[in-house]
Amino acid sequence: MGEWIPSLTTALGPVRAWRARPERPSRGGVIVVQEIFGVNPHIRAVAERFAEAGFTALAPAMFDVLRPDVELRYDDGGIIRGRELVSELGFDGALSIVSAAAHWLREAGHNVGVVGFCWGGTVAFLSCTRLSLPAVDYYGARSVPFLGEPARAPLMCHFGELDASIPPADVTLHRQKQPQARIFVYPGADHAFNRDVDPRVYHPQAAALAWQRTVDFLAEHLR
Repeated sequence: MGEWIPSLTTALGPVRAWRARPERPSRGGVIVVQEIFGVNPHIRAVAERFAEAGFTALAPAMFDVLRPDVELRYDDGGIIRGRELVSELGFDGALSIVSAAAHWLREAGHNVGVVGFCWGGTVAFLSCTRLSLPAVDYYGARSVPFLGEPARAPLMCHFGELDASIPPADVTLHRQKQPQARIFVYPGADHAFNRDVDPRVYHPQAAALAWQRTVDFLAEHLR
């Protein structure tokens, strides 16, 4: 089981992070970047799955520098509040926290990659272009304005075919602007298709295939 690290040191102040460790020698360090809902049970479970796959996972509670202990519901109120918080934090603030998490994992002897979901997907994308970290972007709908930034590490992107926030034209832009990236579109899947606690959006087949591709990607690039 994972545990909270209470005082990850960042330029913005202390941040808790959920750490999950494998039972065998680690294959590398993975920073798990949350959706707008906080490091809730779902994100902690994602970190645990990475540990089961052999990685040391660290999921920083990105909102701790604004409000402690934020875990929001998957409803209209949670979406409104989450959007307010990510706007207040900004991408520069989020990347500062990712940088601190990467430093922590490197100090523990790990090569480091980033996997992010929704808003966190765009944070992962920017971790690739600005922090030179191998990254997996799950349905990062806010990445389009940054597609002109050159990738400085390997990049993978997962999109749902039915995701209105990332229409086909935006997927095409990803392919045009980031031709080296591995970009996958999953038939029948919508936004947040990996969120297995939410039957409104979860797509088991897409989630399973994207997960295997993600694990293989990390195993390749964190050696």
